[in-house]
Amino acid sequence: MSKLLVSAGEVAAHLDDPSWRIFDCRHDLKQADYGNTAYHRGHIPGSLFLHLDRDLSGVANGRNGRHPLPDATVFAEKMAQSGVGLETQVVAYDNEGGIFASRLWWLLRWLGHGRVAVLDGGLAGWKRARLPLEEQVVEANRARFEIMPKIGDRVDANFVLAHLDSEEMLLIDARSPERFRGENETLDPVGGHIPGAINRFYVDNLDDDGCFFKSAPELADEFKKLLAGRDPQLVVQQCGSGVTACHNLLAMEIAGLAGSRLYAGSWSEWCADPTRPVVKGI
Repeated sequence: MSKLLVSAGEVAAHLDDPSWRIFDCRHDLKQADYGNTAYHRGHIPGSLFLHLDRDLSGVANGRNGRHPLPDATVFAEKMAQSGVGLETQVVAYDNEGGIFASRLWWLLRWLGHGRVAVLDGGLAGWKRARLPLEEQVVEANRARFEIMPKIGDRVDANFVLAHLDSEEMLLIDARSPERFRGENETLDPVGGHIPGAINRFYVDNLDDDGCFFKSAPELADEFKKLLAGRDPQLVVQQCGSGVTACHNLLAMEIAGLAGSRLYAGSWSEWCADPTRPVVKGI
């Protein structure tokens, strides 16, 4: 098992280490080509690019959310092609506070690969450390990647629906407070939130500059207030499409509150079925 977060200095010290593999996960939900374009303009040396829609998600059919999970075997093959082996230390980064990097972090743990961490501070932190970027795109040698017993777990819409009034589930929504209330909804056709959900905007996991994660004790204090004595394993994380929810899940792991699960379909899947209940406002 690796650490959950690594610093820019730690990554810089392993740029020539063949047992480390770095992935650039930059993305913009409204500009699908942004990440790939930005990657080719400059990236952490030796890093490979992964696209949220094409690599970190499966095929959306209008009912399974905007970013459904990729098929496990397909994603495992992508990792093998990208040079990720059983002992490879993976580092994920982005330039958006870690939300897309956290998705890769969760996916790898879902396949049982524990040697994965998020670059704390992302590309912004890398630049603050005055570390180099390059435009050269490297080619990875294929590695042996196997799906192992899962470290992270997930639930589906039926589970959430069946536990709406149950003490056995605490649903945490990572979207902004406005979207949680059903205001200014620009990504999904329906505004609001799942009944019983509480709001924890993923941005609140970061420092005042929105760059580095808060300290473990600070995150622990904030999440324990949300949990109000409940077991972290009763927590189900969700957001708009199962991406920023991974940020809250990672933050809870950093805080030492391990075991929460992901509802990958999240709001975009939930609201696609008009028979499912919706709440607007607080």
